[in-house]
Amino acid sequence: MNHPWDDDDINVPTAVNLALWRRIVAHAFPYRRPALGLALAGLVVALADTAMPLITARLIDAAVRGQPFSELSMWGVAYLVAFTVLAAMIYLFIRFAGDVATGMAYDLRQEGFRRLQDLELAFHDRHPLGWLVARLTSDVGKVSGLLPWLLLDFVWGPSLLLGIMVAMFAMHPPLALTVMMIVPPLAIMSLFFQRVLLRTSRLMRRANARITASFSESIAGVRTTKMLAREEESLGEFDELSQDMFQHSMRAAVLSAIYLPAVVLAGNIGLGLALWKGGLLVESEALSLGTMIAFMQYATLFGVPVQDLARQFTKMQAAQAAAERVQSLLDAVPTIRDAEVTRVPEPSEGLPSAANDSEGFASGAVPVRSVVFDEVHFAYKPEEPVLSGCSFSASAGQTVALVGPTGGGKTTIVKLLSRFYDVNGGSVRIDGVDVRELPMAWLQRRFGIVLQTPHLFSGSVADNIRYGRLDATHGEIEEAARLTHADRFIRKLPKGYDTEVGEGGATLSTGQRQLVSLARALLANPQIFVMDEATSSVDTETEQAIQAGVEAVLQDRIAFVIAHRLSTVRNADKILVVKDGGIAESGSHAELLAQGGHYARLVASNRVPEAVA
Repeated sequence: MNHPWDDDDINVPTAVNLALWRRIVAHAFPYRRPALGLALAGLVVALADTAMPLITARLIDAAVRGQPFSELSMWGVAYLVAFTVLAAMIYLFIRFAGDVATGMAYDLRQEGFRRLQDLELAFHDRHPLGWLVARLTSDVGKVSGLLPWLLLDFVWGPSLLLGIMVAMFAMHPPLALTVMMIVPPLAIMSLFFQRVLLRTSRLMRRANARITASFSESIAGVRTTKMLAREEESLGEFDELSQDMFQHSMRAAVLSAIYLPAVVLAGNIGLGLALWKGGLLVESEALSLGTMIAFMQYATLFGVPVQDLARQFTKMQAAQAAAERVQSLLDAVPTIRDAEVTRVPEPSEGLPSAANDSEGFASGAVPVRSVVFDEVHFAYKPEEPVLSGCSFSASAGQTVALVGPTGGGKTTIVKLLSRFYDVNGGSVRIDGVDVRELPMAWLQRRFGIVLQTPHLFSGSVADNIRYGRLDATHGEIEEAARLTHADRFIRKLPKGYDTEVGEGGATLSTGQRQLVSLARALLANPQIFVMDEATSSVDTETEQAIQAGVEAVLQDRIAFVIAHRLSTVRNADKILVVKDGGIAESGSHAELLAQGGHYARLVASNRVPEAVA
């Protein structure tokens, strides 16, 4: 089975992608002041770290030579000043790092969420919820949390190494060369582990994406799992994914456990060389005791930035996959978006101008007069066409019912009309204008869509009804609920309209969620109203009452109804039988019965098949 995370190429070159990291660093530009402060603090810390062994050497030599107390005090004060500066800079870079990390995380999540809102429905169909959530949570956290410390260590580490080398060569070049013998082994180890750790980190991120997606999907479908008594099988599938993650994590842990101690070992070898060579020089009086102790401190200190850079380099390898995921989301370009030049329908005589509605988007300002499908071709997959030459029209004041066999394309017609997808051929026009030329906001503000399984958001009943019109008054909310008969059950709730519905409307029944969704759609005052099995979970009597209320509100507007109940479709002004990718029959209930075709046979069997896109 293919998953979107399987698209990640594991067998790619394992070098650090500097171009990618430059783009990630660019996200820190709004926080350049704390980032600059972080870099300066790192530089000062490196200078203080470099100076302290030198001060120690002078202090020891002054004591050994019996220098006056004033000179000892001077070097003691210098050491205290260096230590105080070091402590102050550490406090500052921790604070600056926090500012950069939290600010970047906020911006990346905001930008990523905004991009998800802009991307077309097909993008969300291709990517599971857990996969997207992982990008905005763990991936963003990993990148934003790492970047300030990378900046600090990439300033502090090289600066300290340079300062150590300058100080050592200034004091005793031959001994400095001896200590520097550890550099080539460190470089070779870094090059080797770079390649291995990067591949392992990619495998870990892919396994993590699978686990997150599986976890989210399993929780969402827990009712189905229990109804089918499939808990053990689901646990086994999840355990298989967890084992995969465990193996890759263990491999990464083992590699890191080998890498970092190897760096420490190299540093200890440098310390041993300094002690051995320096001891011989002190014995021959070619080197002072204080200078040898300073060399030992430098040899010990030399391994610290190398070890820290190696640790950050390892983290950078692991975070590169996360950085790629975050940046790829931010770079995703919606395939369905406003054209470079958009236009809106010209108003009929006596109607307001559509151009005046381009900013306010008041749904009722410009009535939609007609909808036309002209030889529309569409396929979700090129090899599996759904619509082939589909043509029909609808006018203001008409209710159009879509019926036909499962998979015939009924819901697809609605998705194309609202431009959740774009046609592959032909055109969909509203008032003579191709929907691809209409501004997206202008178009979608004119739709009210109610699905068979509507989604409610966490919050109160009133919050969910006003979701599409935040400026609606409480009276308008109650009126919409009354027209859809949602008011009947809402008033019986513990807190009425202020009752919390829970995540996804979990505290309400399916039928109640449908009624709230209907009220929400009506309150938005749509020009084109779509009901996709919107009353399938209510009784026939309530459905008829709802239809009467909806018809009263939607006079002179266009309504599309997808349903399998005969009572829902028989009063429609036009019934379209969608079959084999096109409109097989079209007409009123009486006209289609007279034709004696597919619809007549459905009526004779007293059923209209359920609607599935």
